[in-house]
Amino acid sequence: MPITSSATTYGAITKSFHWLTALLILTNLPLGWFAAQMAEEIATTGGTEAQVARAALLFSIHKTTGVTVFFVALARILWALTQTKPGLLNGDRPLEAWAAETVHWLLYGSLVAVPLSGWVYHAATTGFAPIWWPFGQDLPFVPKSEAVSEIASTLHFLFILVLAAALAAHVAGALKHHLLDGDATLRRMLPGDVSARPTAHQPGHTLPLVAALAVWAGVVGGAGALGWFEKPGVGAAPALTAVKSDWQVQEGSLEIAIRQMGSQVTGRFAEWTADIAYAETADAEGRHGTVEVVVAIPSLTLGSVTKQAMGPDFFNADAHPTATFAADLISQGDGHVARGTLTIKGQTVPVEMPFTLDIEGDTARASGGLIVDRRDFGIGEGAQDPGQLGFEVEVSFDLVARRADG
Repeated sequence: MPITSSATTYGAITKSFHWLTALLILTNLPLGWFAAQMAEEIATTGGTEAQVARAALLFSIHKTTGVTVFFVALARILWALTQTKPGLLNGDRPLEAWAAETVHWLLYGSLVAVPLSGWVYHAATTGFAPIWWPFGQDLPFVPKSEAVSEIASTLHFLFILVLAAALAAHVAGALKHHLLDGDATLRRMLPGDVSARPTAHQPGHTLPLVAALAVWAGVVGGAGALGWFEKPGVGAAPALTAVKSDWQVQEGSLEIAIRQMGSQVTGRFAEWTADIAYAETADAEGRHGTVEVVVAIPSLTLGSVTKQAMGPDFFNADAHPTATFAADLISQGDGHVARGTLTIKGQTVPVEMPFTLDIEGDTARASGGLIVDRRDFGIGEGAQDPGQLGFEVEVSFDLVARRADG
């Protein structure tokens, strides 16, 4: 069997690339499906530590195999550019030949687009399962962004659909050539030195390429028209009652961070209210005022594990849609501390949150944070291995408020 390809036969390297790619793809597609189904079950019903570990393992294998597919596909394409491509044996049937070439374009493009879109999704989000390699989890020019990750996730799914359809058409075509036409189209890709003279007429590459591009555009455009790129909600956030506060929050953020599978996962609550009473002069016990913060739990975005975080073993957002922090604002040394209680998932725990405060006229800027143990609130009780999911959760805030009568 020759090493390189010719007009009548495929070489050993081309055949090796073909069957290695087939093995990787046919392994990784069902692997990704099983991992996604397991993650969906964990997010919906909660999961044991062993189930979460298995899902993370499957996702890591899936992602690592996907990165392998990407580089194998690039190498295969670069090799193909240096080779003579054997001609089609059905070139005298224009429609069939055009369809075959279109499918080949779809396959080559999908072998790059599917793993690349999955890789962008992984790099843009945080949490869950790492890629097993020593070069980090990020990609150049890909920010940590919920919007980017959602778009990449949807594209990944769409490209998988195109790849699956192209694979089915490719296999069906090969079987048709072998079983019905009786020609050597399939046999010349098998091991051994099998050659076959192509038909004199061969289709051009331009129209099949245009057709493949039209398929991708139609799939992506159709998904956009159906609203597939709109951010899905993980649950209806409760309508928080507006508060009349001495200090009205103008802008601010409320974030959490936790370590999962060795990586930090950060999240942000989009909906929360703050009832703040503060006076520059403290009372006899050093209190400047009070604060009560009510947080809409379903408004949390937490990377790739947002839906899982809403599940019954974690925040259980359906039964406990809000969390409350109520505290006295007290001078402490050169700074301040909010001393009170934090209630999450029906569990109330005493806490202290140091914070900095800068008041200029009627505008106040404050920031601070604290660390809590998720187990105190019954969050993630099935995950008792801190290597999988850390016990400590960092809570931080930053806000600008204006005096109501200012």
